[in-house]
Parts: sequence; C-alpha cells; structure tokens
Amino acid sequence: MLIQSLVFRCLSTRKNRLVIEFPRRLLFASFQFVSSFTAHVATEEINPSLKVPLFKEKTKLEGSKRLKLYSKILHDCASKGSLSSAKAVHGKIIKNGIDPDLHLWNSLVNAYAKRGVFGYACKVLDRMPERDVVSWAALFSGLVNEGYGYYVLDLYCSMKKDGVLPNGHCLVTALKACSLSLDLFFGTLLHGEGVKVGVLLDVFVGSSLVDLYAKCGQMELAERVFLFMDKKNVVSWNALLNGYALKGDAGKILNLFQGMTESELRCSKFTLSNVLKSCTYLVNLTWGLIAHSLVIKTGCEHDEFVGCCLLDMYSKCGLAEDTLKVFKRIQEPNIVAWSAMIDCLDEQGQIQEAAELFSLMRCKGVSPNQHTFASIAGVAANLGDRLYCEGVHACIFKHGFESEIILSNALIAMYMKIRSVQNGWRVFKEMSSWNSASWNSLLSGSHNGKTCDRGPSIFHKMLAEGFKPDICTFTSILRSCSNLLNIKFGHQVHAHIIKNGLKDNNLVGTSLIDLYAKNGFLADAELLFTQLIERDLFSWTALIAGYAQSDCSEKAIKCFNHMQRQGVTPNNFTLATCLSSCSNMAMLENGQLLHSMAIKAGNSGDMFVSSSIVDMYANCGCIEEAEAAFQGMVSTDTVSWNTMLFGYLQHRQGLKVLETFRMMLDKGLEPDEVTFIAVLSACSYMGFVNEGKEYFDSLTNVFGIVPTIKHCACMIDILGRAGKFNEVESFIKDMKVTSNPLIWETVLGACRMHGNDKLGESAAEKLFELNPGIASHYILLANIFAAKGRWEDVRRVRALMTHCGVKKEPGCSWVMVNGQVHIFRSTDGFHPKHGEIYIKLKELVEKSILAGYVPKTDHILNDVSDDEKLEQLFHHNERLALAFALISINPVKTIRIFKNLHICEDCHDFMKLVSGVIKQEIVVRDANCFHHFKSGICSCQDYC
Repeated sequence: MLIQSLVFRCLSTRKNRLVIEFPRRLLFASFQFVSSFTAHVATEEINPSLKVPLFKEKTKLEGSKRLKLYSKILHDCASKGSLSSAKAVHGKIIKNGIDPDLHLWNSLVNAYAKRGVFGYACKVLDRMPERDVVSWAALFSGLVNEGYGYYVLDLYCSMKKDGVLPNGHCLVTALKACSLSLDLFFGTLLHGEGVKVGVLLDVFVGSSLVDLYAKCGQMELAERVFLFMDKKNVVSWNALLNGYALKGDAGKILNLFQGMTESELRCSKFTLSNVLKSCTYLVNLTWGLIAHSLVIKTGCEHDEFVGCCLLDMYSKCGLAEDTLKVFKRIQEPNIVAWSAMIDCLDEQGQIQEAAELFSLMRCKGVSPNQHTFASIAGVAANLGDRLYCEGVHACIFKHGFESEIILSNALIAMYMKIRSVQNGWRVFKEMSSWNSASWNSLLSGSHNGKTCDRGPSIFHKMLAEGFKPDICTFTSILRSCSNLLNIKFGHQVHAHIIKNGLKDNNLVGTSLIDLYAKNGFLADAELLFTQLIERDLFSWTALIAGYAQSDCSEKAIKCFNHMQRQGVTPNNFTLATCLSSCSNMAMLENGQLLHSMAIKAGNSGDMFVSSSIVDMYANCGCIEEAEAAFQGMVSTDTVSWNTMLFGYLQHRQGLKVLETFRMMLDKGLEPDEVTFIAVLSACSYMGFVNEGKEYFDSLTNVFGIVPTIKHCACMIDILGRAGKFNEVESFIKDMKVTSNPLIWETVLGACRMHGNDKLGESAAEKLFELNPGIASHYILLANIFAAKGRWEDVRRVRALMTHCGVKKEPGCSWVMVNGQVHIFRSTDGFHPKHGEIYIKLKELVEKSILAGYVPKTDHILNDVSDDEKLEQLFHHNERLALAFALISINPVKTIRIFKNLHICEDCHDFMKLVSGVIKQEIVVRDANCFHHFKSGICSCQDYC
C-alpha cells in the first residue's frame, strides 16, 4: 500500500507548498480497484484497431513467449490509446494466474499512466514485488504529460527511498515536472543528481535543465548550462530562446538565432515564431527576411501561427504589399490572420483596402471576434464615413458584442473622431459600467471644433465618479484646454498631474508645454521643457510651434537648430512650422536650408510641408521659386491652391491670380471663402470692377458661399478704388455692414487715395466710435487733411491721438546680410556703418537726379520747410536699408528689403530709378505687397 498511501499524503499536504487537490479520478480508481477490477476485465476484449491478434488464444503459449506477447500488446495499447484493451490484457493476466516479470509489470504501469488512469498505475506499482527506474519513469511521464508536475516530485522522493537510482530519462521527466511547477529549488537538487549519476552530458538532460532555468527566469544559469553542453539540439536552442522571449529580450533572441543558423541546425516552427516576434518588436526587417527564408525552407510557410507572425513582422516594418502576399499564401486563414491583415492595412493608411478585406472576410464565412471589430471601428473612424461607422456599430450589435466594454470604448472613440458626438455620448450612456478607457474615449472628442468646451465638464464628471485619470486622460484634457486657450483650467489640471505623480512623464510634459506656449506663457513652457527627462521630437516641436505662434520666429529657428544638434530628426509638422517662421521673418536663407532638408528627408512630397515651402518663397519675395515649388507638388488641395493665389496677389500679379483660379476650377477643386478673398483683391487693385461684381455674385449663386465681412470689404475696395463712392454707400446699406470697423477702414483707405475728405472724415468718425485704439485710422485721416492743406484739422487729429493714448507705430525697414538682420529707422544714425551708409545714399541721390529723379515733397505731410521735407525724404528708412545693402551685398545678388509700413510714392520712384542705374534687382516688401524693381520698372505697375 506504499504508493496508495503516498497518493493520499499528496492529497493532504505538501511541505513548503500549497495543498493542491489530486485528480478525483485517481482517488476513485485507487479505492475501487480491488473490488471491481477483476470482474470487469474478465469480459473485455482487445480493440481490433490495435492490429494485434484478438485475445482468444487457439494455442497455449507457455513461459516467456506469453509474457513478451502481453508486453507487446500493452505497449501498443499505451501508444495507440486503447484503455479497454489494456484492461482486457490485465484481466487475462489475473484470471489465468500468470506471474508477470518486471517488463510486464512496467508495461502495465506504462499503459495506465499513458492513458491518464493514475489510480490503476499507482495500484500496479504498489503491488510490484520489485521496482526499477523504468517503473517509476513510466508513472512520472504520464503525470507530466497531464500537467501534474507537483506530484512527480513527491513520487521521485519515494523512488529514492526505494533505493532506485535515476537514469537520464527519469531525470528529464523530473526536470520537466520542476519546469511545470516552477520549482527552482528541487530543480537545482536534480541538477546535482545529474552530476552525481553522470548523465549531465546527455543532450536531453541538458536541454531540460536549460528549459527549467529559463522558465524560472534564471537566464544566466540557463545560458551557462547551454554553453557547457557538448551537443546542442533544437530543443535546447528553443528552451533558451523561449526564456529570453519570456523576458522580452528581443535583441538576445536575434543574437542566439544568428548562432543557431551558423550551427546549421534545422529550425522548428517554435524557433522561427519567437525570432519573427523579436524582429517585429525591434522592427528588424533584415533578420525577418532571413527568418522568412528559413520558414520556406523548413516547410512552415502554411502554418497558421507562423503565418500570423510573418504578417505581424511585415506589418510593423511597414511593408503592406509583402504582408498581403504572406496572407494570401495561408491556405485557410483564421480570424487571427484576418484581423492582423486588417490591422496592417489600417496602420499603413490603406483604410479603404482594410474595409474591403473586412467585407471579404465576412463573405468567406469567417466570424469576426472582438479584436476584429475593434480594428474595423478604427478603420471606420479613419474613413470618416458616418453611414459606414453606423454599419459597423450595427454589425457589432448583430454578433452580440454590444455589452463588451472594449468594443463600446472603440465605438465611442470612432464616433468622436468623425465628430458624431451625439452618437458617442449615446453609446457611453448605454454602457452598464465604465472604465478609464471609456472616459478617455469620450474626452477624445473634445480636442477640436465646437466640442472643445465639453472637455472640462467631462473631466469633472470623471473625477466625481471616482475614476483616477491616467496619462491618456491628462493629454486629452490638456489638448482641450490648449484649443480653448483656457489657461485657468489648465493650471488646475497641472496641479492634478503633480498630485498623481505624472509631472515627469514625457507625453504629459509635452502637452503642458503646448498648453502654456499656445496661451503665450513661453517662460513657463521653456521651464517645463528644461525639466523633461527625455526631450523627444514632439516636445521640441511643441516649443518650436509655441515660438512660431507667438511671433518669436527667430527663437523658433534657434530652437530648431538646437534640436538638430541634439540629433533629433524633424518630422513634417516640425519642418512646416519652421518654414512658417522663416516666412513670417522673410528668412530666405534659412527657408532654403529647410527646403533642402525636406527634400533630403523625403518630406517635400507632404502636402503640408510643400504648401509651407510655397508660402515661404512667396513671403521672401521669390515668386518664381514659389511657382516652381507649387508646380512640383505631388498632390494639391484647396489650401495649397490658396497659398499660390495669395503668393501671386502679394507680388501684384493679378492676371495670374485669376488665371490660377480658373485652373483650380478646371481641376475640379471647390473654392472656399479664402479663395474668393484673393480673387476679389486681385480685381480690386487691377481695377476690374465688372469682373469683381461677377465674382462676388457667384459666391452665393454658384458656389453657395455666404459672403463674409472680408468679402464685403473686398467689394467696397473694388468700388472705392474706382472712385464709385455712391455705389460704396449703397452697398454698405444693402449688405447691412455699417457696424464693422473693417468696412469703414476700407472706405477710409479709398478716400485717402481719391482725396475724398468729406466721406473720409465720416468714415473716420465711425472708426473712432467702433475701435478708437487703432493708430492707422487717425493717420489716414490726418493725411487726407494734410493733402488738402487743412493743417489745423491735422493738428486736431494728432491732439485727439494724444488724448486717447494712441501711438503711431514707428516705421522701420530691415535687410538680412550674412544671416543677420539689420534694422533701420528714418534719419537713423546709430548703425555702426552709418557714415558709409550716408555717403552711399548721397551718391545714389545724385545719380538718380541725373537719371531724371524729381523729389515729390508734397508727399511729406508735415507743415515744415521745403529743405526739411527734402531731408526727410532722402533719409527714409528704406533708402538707408538700400544703401547698406549696396555696400554689403554682392552686386549680382538681388537686394531684399522689408518694411512694416507702406512705401511712399517718392521712395517708390527713387527705387525704380536706382534699379536702372545700378543694374541690379531690388525687391521691397511693404505692408501691402511686394515691389520688384528692375531696369527702372516696378512689378506693381506703379500702384503703390
């Protein structure tokens, strides 16, 4: 009764281990064995499928021949799974009173153990007159195969007490039991046992030791055993690979795989799947291709599991076409393969193809699971088709997954992304329970547009419900605060972040930088940036964008250069932001460097970047380069066409504006509100009154666009510049725009041009009521009075400015030389080279007078002497900038000057004449447009 009592002891307690219930079938079999077995087996026959003679002997077999026959039949029963036949053999042995030898006893134990009837096996082992290592190993093997590792270790101790020494097979089985139960202590004892009995060099024992140490996380010991093995097989390699896979050490797996390929061992599908997973994690396409070649070589290509690993590897490496080829070679792809393929197409931006594949999967009769539906919900969100999204929702409901919280969260995120906020809220409210991901999905719809203001209230409700915000929560609510420009609530969120210990998280830190930068708190943004543990591309870009949006273009460029020195590669958004800064500051050289960088990095094809390149060249006075960049764009949209239209407009190429607009319509692109501002502005300065009226009428009649204040202002400018003031007044009354400052500002500008002091004074009075703090309104009225010689009224307007605390913006011009900006103001004597500048300017005045220049002193609207007027004219800031450029810049190079105010008519004439005298192109950008002076002619056709 030794084995039976041992089994009972296993049931009750285990030293240093939790009590685990032994299988009930073993108990039942042990206690009922004696009473029922003999009667049962006497009626059994051997299963004919075993292909051995029926147990109906026609002749008596005597002695050892009979025992050998029984042993053979029992061996076949164990290997081919016939428990009833094994019982029949056992019954014959008992019924005929046969005295089994050791081999037959072992065959009985083996047959019962292999079929999982451990009660019978234990009873037989208990009745054996003598037991050897094979007897015990047979029982161990059966228990290990069924996953009962703990019990093997107790039985192993009993075997040792029985005086039986283990052999290699017995140790392998016991080590497998240790691996199953993760019993490292007992495993090390077995390791010592292996050394003692001299079987450690056996490849199977070594492989089992490697497997034990690997599964217990002792990779150093596992590798040490592995290295000391004389012979290594696929099992030992796989054991080590699996250990590193459990640790997530993908790099080590690839190193081992390299060594394995050098040893010319035949890889199994388990090896290759681990290697492919590591290649996926490391995005290592080179070793992934090597692994794929071995997959084909070993004939594992059609294996579903290996196929899914290949799918995942190619997908993560961004090779959608190769992923699809692998998918097509899987004979009967399961739902995992279909889902992986849909994920791949979605990640690679092939959302239409992903949707089509989902439809094909359903046509093939493959039922989608939760993961598939979660993926297709993301695809639907990216498609932006509301009907398709609702169809996905209906499909989830049809398959009975509507109560799954993961899918509900995916549906909320889907609806929020397509701006179907009401549907998202409905899904949220119908959920029986929420988790943090549910609230985060809801918050994802409060980033942009009209739903931004919902973010704070959702965040409040989430806290009130007792949910703890995570990284995703904080980044979402911070984005909402950024777009709302709600710095007060942002401060409160910042306090929550500190309280939750997430202030050092890079993602949260970047969102905080974006919040403070967008709200103009650049010092706080800079401080947060310096406190980041790791500054990645997104944190750099957030700070650069903050500088650019706050008109700190020089800081943006410096920050970009610093980022590059730190080895951080810019993305499309970073490049576009910096190009915008170059555009604002007219930093042509920096813009050209960024352009070349975009080409080198392969970003120039991005629509956002290419539009920024067009805008940069246009704003830097290089309209030809802007045109070339636009024509070289791979794809265009309305925004990029608008950029080109405004480029032409800035350079006073009105005919090209209208021509480009017609080309845009021919391409099938829909113009928007911005498009018509460019078109109407071009009609204005070209004097195309009738065409302007037609375009204005087409806004509503043809394109269904409601005219905005800016469109009305453009129409007033068209009429006003043509001197049609009666029509201007009628238009203002008809359109009911009398209360908008932009309208009266446009009227005032037209009155200044035509000297209409009566209407001009009326328009100015309206402006003083609506917006009294704008200096240009006072200056325009004063200039109208000055042109009429009404000096008393001029003084009255200037006194009014002083009384209202309004100050005129000082005029200045700047020019860039050798990467440095030089700023000049009228009669400026502070520049280090002011002496040389004035000498050069005097020389230019003399040469221009000889060429026919006559100073227009009537444009000096100050009540001073003619000599003082001449002095003021000759020392205007744009002329000082021109003189400095001529003494500093290569005479072949185009001179580019930038002004913050309009260029006066006299300076305009002066620049024209000088360009002919020095035979060099001069480009001046004032507050209105670009003027290209070349060979005595200006591109604006003297419309300044």
